[in-house]
Amino acid sequence: MQPIVQNRASLTPEERHRYARHLLLPEVGGEGQERLKAAKVLLIGAGGLGSPVALYLAAAGIGTIGMVDFDTVDFSNLHRQILHFTPDAGQPKLQSAGAKLKAINPSLNFIPHSVKLTSANTLEIIRDYDVVVDGTDNFPTRYLVNDACVLLRKPNVYGSIFRFEGMASVFAPHLGGPCYRCWYPEPPPPDKVPNCAEAGVLGVICGTIGTIQATEAIKLILGKGESLMGRLLRYDALAMTFRQLKIPKDSNCPVCGTKRTIIKLIDYAAFCGMSQNTMNENPDDISVETLKQMRDARQDFLLVDVRNPDEVAICEIAGSKKLPLPELPQRFQELSKDKLIVLHCKMGGRSSRALSFLRQQGYTQIKNLAGGITAWVERIDPTLAQP
Repeated sequence: MQPIVQNRASLTPEERHRYARHLLLPEVGGEGQERLKAAKVLLIGAGGLGSPVALYLAAAGIGTIGMVDFDTVDFSNLHRQILHFTPDAGQPKLQSAGAKLKAINPSLNFIPHSVKLTSANTLEIIRDYDVVVDGTDNFPTRYLVNDACVLLRKPNVYGSIFRFEGMASVFAPHLGGPCYRCWYPEPPPPDKVPNCAEAGVLGVICGTIGTIQATEAIKLILGKGESLMGRLLRYDALAMTFRQLKIPKDSNCPVCGTKRTIIKLIDYAAFCGMSQNTMNENPDDISVETLKQMRDARQDFLLVDVRNPDEVAICEIAGSKKLPLPELPQRFQELSKDKLIVLHCKMGGRSSRALSFLRQQGYTQIKNLAGGITAWVERIDPTLAQP
């Protein structure tokens, strides 16, 4: 494997001392450490995966780290996003991240990109970096990052986590491997995939997968070892097992195949079935403001909470009927077809699936609370605990 960073930056005496254990490794040595110092790595996300990746890359002597994130630190982030500490709650994540990384490596060139990635800005942001590390948690951004990396011929170090499992790979068609679309040509329906905010995640999983991503980025820069290109590494923490699956390059891939149909960035929200109409104007949805008006007017309806009991124990909307989604197929007949039903979960995904199921059972007077109890706490009743 050839190093993807050809430039080298000379080391100061202090840096030779700092990276002495690297210099002892024949696979790194002085030349390799100079490549790491000259390297520019872009991290997509300053959250669960971005945190360990950033910490280890900064500590390893990467000269320039860019980071894309536009969110603020929340208390619910702290169990897994180890870049951020309790006093950082409410701060922009990039502000918190930059302070920690500069404390680890004062000579680091940290470049914050406090924007949401879109088809209009992604190519410009990625263009000047050598490696992109994808730590995102949604399908539109994953496809966006993949396509941009393919078009710009940049390696894409992929990672994802969910509950007790994680996955990692390297997508780099220009180096002979597949891209993300070769493995995952089409996204799943948006209402069929719960995210970590709904399904939960064991915090330490982020460290396991993030460290693998950091390792793969360093190997690419140095040109040493065998990368995960063409392989998907799957980690099961409960069984403590790793499995490898082959990802073949798809000659018919629309972005990296022989007859490409995607030659520029597209509308990724629409591609993933998350158009503005889907997100904001779904006729099955009602807003938390509308729900409050209905409650204040004492309208006759049934509010149904489809979250799990452990979630309900954290906070709940008073007066709601508790009917966890896994129990719905056995208990749906408890719900009257003659009364308006408003379903809610944490953010709207599971309640949307519950709505689809009940429609199949003949229910017609039914609505989904957009944003779920999370939106209710943020916009209606901030005295409740964060779900």
